[in-house]
Amino acid sequence: MTVAYDGTDVVQDAAITLRPGDVTALVGPNGSGKSTLLRTLARLQHARTGTLSLDTGDSDPTHGLALTAREFARRVALLTQGRPTPSGLTARDIVEFGRYPYRGRWGRADPDGPAAVRHALALTDVEDLADRGAEHLSGGQLQRVWLASCLAQDTGVLLRDEPTTYLDLRCQVELLDLIRDLADDHRIAVGVVLHDLDQAAAVADRVALLHAGRIVADGTPAEVLTADRLSDVYGIRVDVDTDPLTGRLRTRAVGRHHARSERLSTTS
Repeated sequence: MTVAYDGTDVVQDAAITLRPGDVTALVGPNGSGKSTLLRTLARLQHARTGTLSLDTGDSDPTHGLALTAREFARRVALLTQGRPTPSGLTARDIVEFGRYPYRGRWGRADPDGPAAVRHALALTDVEDLADRGAEHLSGGQLQRVWLASCLAQDTGVLLRDEPTTYLDLRCQVELLDLIRDLADDHRIAVGVVLHDLDQAAAVADRVALLHAGRIVADGTPAEVLTADRLSDVYGIRVDVDTDPLTGRLRTRAVGRHHARSERLSTTS
């Protein structure tokens, strides 16, 4: 896909595949095109060139751009960053929003809706919050409720844009664990934009690294998140090693003060 704003290409020749049971993380500097690519996959942004295919198990993949909005929403769910806190609504009301593709015109009955909502509330562990007003939920609780809304949408593809922003450490870890569960236990294809490279390494099966609108590397975290490549893309020295406790890849950006401390410790 190539995506343009005001005649200027901001994503160029980007090819990406989201597979059932896999978490794919889109990483890269600010302005590299991560969120634009994610929104284009969700058909919220028009691609100047390119195709979007959905493999539904038939002999020929479905052309995603040919589906109606309602048909597409039954296959792909997107949770953007910065969702508002709706006042006057309960958590259950928000989760029920996810059933809109199944209600049809004039609020037609959705016989599978109540069960889908209950399942989504249970899966995200917010059943006890179902009747609480949204304005009384913490940031982490609200993120879980919005995620439950996407799960109630009952799609095979889930797209998430910076889900850990503004959350404390515990909420970040719990949310990433839940994303991992959705892929492992429910075979959902997850595409997620992350700024934290260590989080990407921990949760993702594959990582797509974007720079200046292009995917410059796509593969496993170990293949993509190398010190030389990250230092080049981010324009700052980035060290990469392996956490001795978890065995996971670990990154560290080295600023001027860190470098100065290293020089001092070397000469002392």
